[in-house]
Amino acid sequence: MVSIKPKKGKLLIAEPTLTGDVSFNRSVVLIAEHNQEGSVGFILNKPLMYSINELVTEISVPFQVYNGGPVEQDNLYFIHKVPDLIVESIEISHGIYWGGNFEKIVDLINKGLITEKDIRFFLGYSGWTSLQLDQELTSKSWVVVNNKYKSDIIHKSAQTFWKEKMIELGGDYVLWSNFPENPNLN
Repeated sequence: MVSIKPKKGKLLIAEPTLTGDVSFNRSVVLIAEHNQEGSVGFILNKPLMYSINELVTEISVPFQVYNGGPVEQDNLYFIHKVPDLIVESIEISHGIYWGGNFEKIVDLINKGLITEKDIRFFLGYSGWTSLQLDQELTSKSWVVVNNKYKSDIIHKSAQTFWKEKMIELGGDYVLWSNFPENPNLN
C-alpha cells in the first residue's frame, strides 16, 4: 500500500487493531491542520446523543452533534462548506472550512439558509503534539488516505463510514470490515 503523508484535508482511518482506544476505535478523522507544532482533526463518524439546539438554545434546528475527539470536549467546533455565508473561516482544503463567525451561523441556520448538508458540529477535537501523529503512523495506528469526497464529506453518513474505508483499502482490511466492534459480544 502506498503511504500518504498527513496533511490538511486528508483523512486518518483508524487501523482495525486500534481497539483499546475508546476515542479512536473505528474512527475516520478529517485533518484540519498539520504542521511542525502538531496536528488537529475532527472525528467524522462518532455522532453524539445531542443536537445543536440542545447545546445552543438560540438555534432552533436540531442538527446532529459529533464527538470531534478527546480534547476540549466542552467546546463546540464546526466545519462547513459555505465560506461565502460564514465570514472569518479558514479553508482546510477542497472547499471545506473550519470556524467562522458563530453569531452569523446561528442567524443563518434559524433562517434556513444553512442546512445540515452545509455544516457539521463537534464537541471537542482530536489533537496531536509535534511528531506524535508521525509516531502513531509509524506504529501503524492509522492509515492516511485522500479525501475523495471533497466538501461533500460534511454530509457523509457516519454509520458505515469506517467500514466503507476498510473495504476501499482492500486486502486484509476487507476481512476487518465485517469483524464485530466488540468480539466478546459475538
